[in-house]
Amino acid sequence: MDSHKSTPDLCDQYPQLVRVVEPMFSNYGGRERFAGEIVTVKCFEDNSCVKQLVDTDGRGKVMVVDAGGSMRRACLGDMLAEKASVNGWSGLIIYGCIRDVDEIMATDIGVQALGTHPMKTDKKGIGETQIAVSFGGVTFVPGEYLYADNNGIIVSAKALD
Repeated sequence: MDSHKSTPDLCDQYPQLVRVVEPMFSNYGGRERFAGEIVTVKCFEDNSCVKQLVDTDGRGKVMVVDAGGSMRRACLGDMLAEKASVNGWSGLIIYGCIRDVDEIMATDIGVQALGTHPMKTDKKGIGETQIAVSFGGVTFVPGEYLYADNNGIIVSAKALD
């Protein structure tokens, strides 16, 4: 479910229905515009849950990863981004860092993150999925919808087109 409308157009059309994430993310993926149903991960410097989810069917879905805003480790790299792409994920929002940026830019997936860091995370199996997470002035609820492009990220309780 990739929206053909830009986030500004959706904001103009549905101003009462959208919540706008504070501008803090950069676009790193091969897809500059992506949208889908929200699936959440909450983790800190451990991407075990991200690794598990990219192996699942992500068609029509966006993974929202609350990595605690960590600027000390990368929560996503090229191998996980490639798996997510193969499994149909529309994109990932990483409230933290990614690595392997050149390879991710060449992958058919949307990726927005706070920044980049060359060090990978630990994998201790610590994290939670499908819980409400909050950052950027917005609470992301599993099952709601996210729309992202170079203008920003918006969230809605229902699908928009």
